[in-house]
Amino acid sequence: MFLEYSNKKSEEDILLKTHSNTLLDKDINIALDNILVHGENLKVLKSMLYDLNLKDKVDLIYIDPPFSTKNIFKISSNRANTISSSMDDEVAYEDSLTGSDFIEFIRERLILLKELLSYNGSIYLHIDYKIGHYVKIVMDEIFGFNNFRGDIARIKCNPKNFKRKTYGNMKDLILFYTKTNNYTWNEPRIPLSKEDIKKSCHKKDENGDRYTTIPLHAPGETKNGATGERWKGLYPPKGRHWRCNPAELDKLENKGLIEWSKNGVPRKKVYAKEKIEKGKLLQDIWRYKDPQNPKYPTEKNSELLEQIIKTSSNPNDLVLDCFCGSGTTLISVQNLNRRWIGIDESQKAIEVTKKRLSEIPTTLFNTKVNYKFFDLN
Repeated sequence: MFLEYSNKKSEEDILLKTHSNTLLDKDINIALDNILVHGENLKVLKSMLYDLNLKDKVDLIYIDPPFSTKNIFKISSNRANTISSSMDDEVAYEDSLTGSDFIEFIRERLILLKELLSYNGSIYLHIDYKIGHYVKIVMDEIFGFNNFRGDIARIKCNPKNFKRKTYGNMKDLILFYTKTNNYTWNEPRIPLSKEDIKKSCHKKDENGDRYTTIPLHAPGETKNGATGERWKGLYPPKGRHWRCNPAELDKLENKGLIEWSKNGVPRKKVYAKEKIEKGKLLQDIWRYKDPQNPKYPTEKNSELLEQIIKTSSNPNDLVLDCFCGSGTTLISVQNLNRRWIGIDESQKAIEVTKKRLSEIPTTLFNTKVNYKFFDLN
């Protein structure tokens, strides 16, 4: 599926190498240096691609671009509010592009970002629900429908009570794509609550320890193998096989980890302790609300960024945010021992980012965050 509109450029034109105020000849060691750039990100991305030779080198991309809201976002020394503003507040950025102009703005950058993304890399695009469905089609076109890994509904605020003839909007979207099937994935698990334990482990043994039971068999028959053999006089049900061979089943029974039903059906015991140690798999609805006192308009929750970074990158990987805003991505990357590149066109965004980077707690061996700054505006 493709979106067609009058101002849609060819991919060849977007990737055309052009001369600009580039990063070339700058003293950059991409293996060691973090980079913060004040500049128009389309030009900077091209410079990264052609001048720094970063094609296929970026391991993770997170972007939180404008949402096509027609809003002007302002900032003051003591407030960064997206709803109300004072007469003397300064403009942080204008979200003025709409329709096909906005779609093409996003598409141009996504085409360049795909070129920069490594073969085991992932991209997360944070977007508003009103325009996000169009952006997904664009991402399907660029990254391939088969590389769409999911959309995350992010609960961003408390329930609203506006008098509008529609449902209150508490969420936005994060579109998750990869470049290939061989992508970095550190399985995300979160702690179980007491309610989770009570619900999932409703049984108790003679010691009062909570547990549940799960089937000892799994889908699919084994034609030639131990998992299709008889155990305790039983074959696995038709169309299924034992989860482990009969010798392992004997070990489980000797440990008291098999429970027999009244009908003579064996099931494995799983204790709450084991579940607590593993945690539960993170699902695609996230509750990371926006900061109550943001330092910059549309600033995102740092725990949200940390979750993405830990899941889809490894220490020393290179992470890129070309709409870095207040620098939350960069700070989260820094704290998790990855390398980073941040880009933003807003002078106010750069000022906030530099201030926040300077406030990261120091260590015995690193008195300040090490990065190189380039002003290309």
